[in-house]
Amino acid sequence: MTILKDFLLKELRKNRTLLCIGFLLTLVIASMACTLVFQTSMRISFLKWNLVWHYRTVFWHGWLETFFISVMALMLSCFFGTAIATIQRSSIKLLRFAMLLVIEIIRGTPLLTQILFFFYVVAHGIGLQNRLITGIFILSFFSSVYIAELIRASIEVIPKTQWESAKAIGLTTFQTYWYVIIPQALRPLLPSLAGQLASLIKDSSLLSIIGISELTLAAQQVNATTYCTLESFFPLALGYLILTLPISLGSRLLERKLKV
Repeated sequence: MTILKDFLLKELRKNRTLLCIGFLLTLVIASMACTLVFQTSMRISFLKWNLVWHYRTVFWHGWLETFFISVMALMLSCFFGTAIATIQRSSIKLLRFAMLLVIEIIRGTPLLTQILFFFYVVAHGIGLQNRLITGIFILSFFSSVYIAELIRASIEVIPKTQWESAKAIGLTTFQTYWYVIIPQALRPLLPSLAGQLASLIKDSSLLSIIGISELTLAAQQVNATTYCTLESFFPLALGYLILTLPISLGSRLLERKLKV
């Protein structure tokens, strides 16, 4: 039995296509199981799924809003994080100190506090009234600080001899980063970066505090209307799981491809 198990595990590691098919089959089976549970529980008197079902469009629009916020924030946070990490490696000490101060302030204060401060003070001060744009930038900037630290740490663990060797063969700074540093820094960066991006998606739930109609606010509104707490927040958890699972899977596939 043990030999057969080891053989199957070895074949699964080799065959990435089989892994993808297995993951998709798992999602299908899980969806069928959830559907079965849902249909069965609708017949149980103390679970009022039928009341929540009338608000399915509210959940759908909230999920789409969360999806849009997450995608935009993911792209912006990676861009800002790379820029911040680059500034941290600048030769200008004053610039590095200013960026370090900003990083410590962002990391040392709760995200909820930052959302309230930037929306009610900064955004209103500059005349930005769009809640969605403000929320995306707040979430992106908050996450970019952590991403910048991950990038910086991944670069700094690369031995100094790699930099010296690249310089010795005549590579420019851009070529050194592109051909030497980034491929080596990407391997240890992937697991922690995937975790941070998944956290960003879950942190988007806090934007409901400023009235953005995302998935969490939709669940709260349905719960306030129907008084069905479990039935209202179960779709909320499922919606976030659908968004975070692909990031986790993609990260694991990249790790295997790069042989992390």
